[in-house]
Amino acid sequence: MSKIRVLIADDHGIVRAGIRSLLEGHADIEVVGEASSGWQAIEQATRLQPDVVLMDIAMGDLSGLEATREIKDRVPRVNVLALTMHDREEYFFAMLKAGALGYVLKESGPDELLAAIRAVHRGEAFLSPCVTKAVLEDYLAQRTEKTKSRYDSLTLREKEVLRLAAEGKTTREMADMLHLSVKTIEKYRANMMRKLELHNLSQLIKYAIRKGLIEVDE
Repeated sequence: MSKIRVLIADDHGIVRAGIRSLLEGHADIEVVGEASSGWQAIEQATRLQPDVVLMDIAMGDLSGLEATREIKDRVPRVNVLALTMHDREEYFFAMLKAGALGYVLKESGPDELLAAIRAVHRGEAFLSPCVTKAVLEDYLAQRTEKTKSRYDSLTLREKEVLRLAAEGKTTREMADMLHLSVKTIEKYRANMMRKLELHNLSQLIKYAIRKGLIEVDE
């Protein structure tokens, strides 16, 4: 079985030594090099072409962020795993955008680091639990904001048509209730469906329930 070839990039020698000592105790991992700066990480990753680069973010001369971006440009097959003390979300979002496939905090236990290296080597994403939580929260916040802005883009009439359609009212019934023509109701309904990116009555009803526009009997 071929070993996972790892390059350790960290500007602290004692940290590199500790990581090397940990990794060399496992038969499926081989440390092929160390880099003490961002430029060294780029040079060695290009020359050695390891399977995984353990990349710190604060690297002195060139940030791990820039080094990651350059490595992925030069040798796309090399997978980068961020190993850092920074737990703020702007750091890991930036690293993931730069091309890192994983993000692990230095405070993590040895088992988590080993699992991350193996996962990244397989081409799988790996995030520390606290990072996963932040990514999920960011995704949900963006989705909620997107949904909110779509609803807010509706006119008052379109919101009325949305509620009535979700309640099962026909076009004729809505026209009579709102004292409008059938053609006008159809226009409002088409505009409302387009703005909300809904395609059928089932989606419309589910959307209305989520928004609290209609109640579901227990």
